[in-house]
Amino acid sequence: MSDRAKLIQGPRGFSSRSGVSSPSVMFAESAELYDAIYFTFKDYEAEAAIIAQRLRALNPQALTILDVACGTGEHARLLASQHGFQVDGLDVNPEFLRLARIKHPGGHFYAADMTQFSLAHRYDAVICMFSSIGYVRTLAALEQAFRCFAQHLAPNGVVMVEPWFPPERMVPGHQSNRSAEAHGVHVDRRGTTFIDGRLCRIRFDYTLVEAGITRHTSEVHELGLFTGEETLRAFAAAGLDAKHEADSPSHRGLYIARLAS
Repeated sequence: MSDRAKLIQGPRGFSSRSGVSSPSVMFAESAELYDAIYFTFKDYEAEAAIIAQRLRALNPQALTILDVACGTGEHARLLASQHGFQVDGLDVNPEFLRLARIKHPGGHFYAADMTQFSLAHRYDAVICMFSSIGYVRTLAALEQAFRCFAQHLAPNGVVMVEPWFPPERMVPGHQSNRSAEAHGVHVDRRGTTFIDGRLCRIRFDYTLVEAGITRHTSEVHELGLFTGEETLRAFAAAGLDAKHEADSPSHRGLYIARLAS
């Protein structure tokens, strides 16, 4: 998930996949734990195959992709190595970008905010997956992000956005638990969902065990809650014709958009 997170406590923080500026950068010491957690339940290979299939159905000549809020670059790596695309990425987290460059050395990875970036290149596809778009938090920022996406499209280019849940699908108090291990660190993560108007806050509490020493840290992830109608209006205001499809790699739906004629 592309996360805009604020550190609550703990000397060793965690950062999250993000394309939006955050007041504190976490995972500064161990971004690898992000992959360890999400590899326990995300099938990146299957997701990359779905993305590749949809893009080629929409534009058979598509070759270049910009992955906005690319995180550690797992989708970028797979889309390039298994599906033949030329993939660049964008994220605000320097540790995530470091890992992405290691995974996919053939790509260019840019440190930038998804609502305020300007690159020299134009792409056949601009993608923003795993609900990363929710971390823009506001409708004004959502529209600005879509404007940036539109400005980076090549002729006949496609925008693909996997949204966060809309307001009606959020359940206050929902909890999730994940465990993982990487580089000698065992991590247990409990997430609790809070709703504040049109903002979803997920508090993640971590217990880390390393060399017999247990530590605790927490963070809060903030995501905007946008209805389908609001999202489509933001696309339109950004000069994009968009439609919503029910299915997506994580079953949260998928928006497909092109420059308005």
